[in-house]
Amino acid sequence: MRIRASLAATALSGAAALTALAVPAAHAGENPAAAKAEQYKSAHQALSKHQSVAAAPATGTDGDIQVTKVTVNANKDVVVGVSPKSFNVYVTVTDPSGIYHDPHGVDVALWHGTDFDNDLDGFLWNENGATSCDYWSATSATCKFTITAEPGQTGDLYDSALNGRWNVTVQATGNNGDFVENDYYKNEWIKRASSFSGFNAGPEPVSKGKTITVTGTLKRASWSYLKYYGYGSQSVQLQFKKAGSSTYSTVKTIKSSSSGYLKTTVTASADGTWRFHYAGNGNSSVADAYDYVDVR
Repeated sequence: MRIRASLAATALSGAAALTALAVPAAHAGENPAAAKAEQYKSAHQALSKHQSVAAAPATGTDGDIQVTKVTVNANKDVVVGVSPKSFNVYVTVTDPSGIYHDPHGVDVALWHGTDFDNDLDGFLWNENGATSCDYWSATSATCKFTITAEPGQTGDLYDSALNGRWNVTVQATGNNGDFVENDYYKNEWIKRASSFSGFNAGPEPVSKGKTITVTGTLKRASWSYLKYYGYGSQSVQLQFKKAGSSTYSTVKTIKSSSSGYLKTTVTASADGTWRFHYAGNGNSSVADAYDYVDVR
């Protein structure tokens, strides 16, 4: 484990571990993510029942306990706009001796950076531990965690540069002291929300064979300033769904201006819904805007 110098040399009880969480983490410096990560590690280290904290294992497994599944946000990207976003994480663990009953007997967090110890700049965690745990049998449990990501300079997502791929760290303790920890269990994507403003397809109604002008502005949330700004140089598809149909077809692909503005024209042929579709990327979410046009 990581923070050995700041912990007591003997194991604490689960209750003592929770009390310790109220104390600011030592040596965190000016990095709030590092402070949370230190609390996260400390909370689970203190649950070791049969060995000193100093002897707790680093990333790996001590015993035959296993994390068999971790599901973040129903396996969908976590999309955050300019207000806090809560999402659920489910962790399933097995151990022949059973899973230790404690809010931090199973724990999970998401972190941003390239190395947990030396390059961590974002950390998302519920310091209260699991919201609930279902003990399916004497040897297995699935625990639910509700985590809230708060954008803004005083929040978890204090900088827009934190968008993109995050790592999932998970750890668990068995009743017999078995322990598992993996800081790189899987990757998840936390993306800035994208949207369209001022979308319009017109005029409407319009005569068949006449020109329809489609306009709108693609925008993306800034976590640094809690506003949506125009998102330039992005490919956007203009799609059409004929009245009575259930599927869209792509008519053309256009690129947003430096301010995110989009404008194109098509020929009116039938009643239906026009849509701007932005497929998103590694940092930004999918976005769609719709307008029905009556062709006469």
